[in-house]
Amino acid sequence: MNRTISPLRPVSVLAAFAAAALLAACGNDAAKNGAAAGGAAPPPLEVAVLTVGYGDAVLTRDLPGRLQAWRTAQVRARVEGIVEKRLFTEGSDVREGALLYEIDPRTYRTAFDAASADVDTARLLVDRYRPLLDIKAVSQQEFDTAVARLKQAEAALARARLDLENTRVPAPISGRIGRSLVTEGALVGRGEATPLATIEQIDPLYANFTQSGAELAALREAVNSGRWKAADRAQVELVLENGSVYPLPGKLLFSDLAVDPATGAVSLRAQFPNPKRELLPGMFVRIRFPQATAERVVRVPQRAVQMTVSGPNVLVVDSEGKVGVRQIKTSGMSGNAWIVTDGLKEGEQVIVEGLMKTRPGGTVKPVPWNPPAAAGSAPQPTQEK
Repeated sequence: MNRTISPLRPVSVLAAFAAAALLAACGNDAAKNGAAAGGAAPPPLEVAVLTVGYGDAVLTRDLPGRLQAWRTAQVRARVEGIVEKRLFTEGSDVREGALLYEIDPRTYRTAFDAASADVDTARLLVDRYRPLLDIKAVSQQEFDTAVARLKQAEAALARARLDLENTRVPAPISGRIGRSLVTEGALVGRGEATPLATIEQIDPLYANFTQSGAELAALREAVNSGRWKAADRAQVELVLENGSVYPLPGKLLFSDLAVDPATGAVSLRAQFPNPKRELLPGMFVRIRFPQATAERVVRVPQRAVQMTVSGPNVLVVDSEGKVGVRQIKTSGMSGNAWIVTDGLKEGEQVIVEGLMKTRPGGTVKPVPWNPPAAAGSAPQPTQEK
């Protein structure tokens, strides 16, 4: 029996080979793409670094304190009576002598009129006795008694005039007045000078703060040994509760000569201008107080230093971009920077920004750190080589 060979078989075999070759090619391309995707490393993260250098620095100390009004005056009722009017707006600025309250004056006006009449009567009697004394119609004693009664009447008139004037309560000083402590219709002045309101002058303001006596002794020893130089303490800075620095510097007024035995601290007072009334009495602040001047020291921004159980450390970047941990020793603050006495060398790069997105042993791309120049904040430390 003769077998016939189908003409379609060679075509099917060729099609199968072509399909297999196509699949193999696609598989090779996918493998290559996958290998390329898996082998590409992400670019290193950028971190802001400060190149360490030596320079001079002013050693500062942030001391807690509170603000106090420059002048404070209590407005009080000097006479007894009913408050008829309040003539100011609470929280406003008032001028010295401005009328603040009116107390019912009728009783005191009546007393003033009666005292005026007594003075007129006593004066008439003295005027009548004076010519009679010359002719011996009255005795010297009677004339002297009439003169004494006139003086008593004049004294009573002066007292009545003062009481009548005190029914109108003026501002004793210029400044900002607080809330009223009484309302219209209130009885004031009975048995005591009733407080009515308080006026405070808040430009300038006082800042009262203290410093440890032990710190002062250690600072004096460092200066005497020549390790540091005494700093100019005439100018101080004010650090607000949010950490910003008040733009206007203040001046140190005085420092107590003795240490308080109860606290072991020395009291100090500074004065700050307050033209925009931004500062208020009673605010909790920190006074940045210059203590000494150090030469050829390293300053590192406060944000770059990490405090750990083993002590302060910083992250440094080497020439290959590798991150390492460096233990340091500090010796106080200079503005917003730590003064580093050991652990860093000139030319090393310290990470200032980007600490949270890197780790020791990782690779980063260092870029120069540009300190922000925000208004109202102290300039960030720079290093001088």
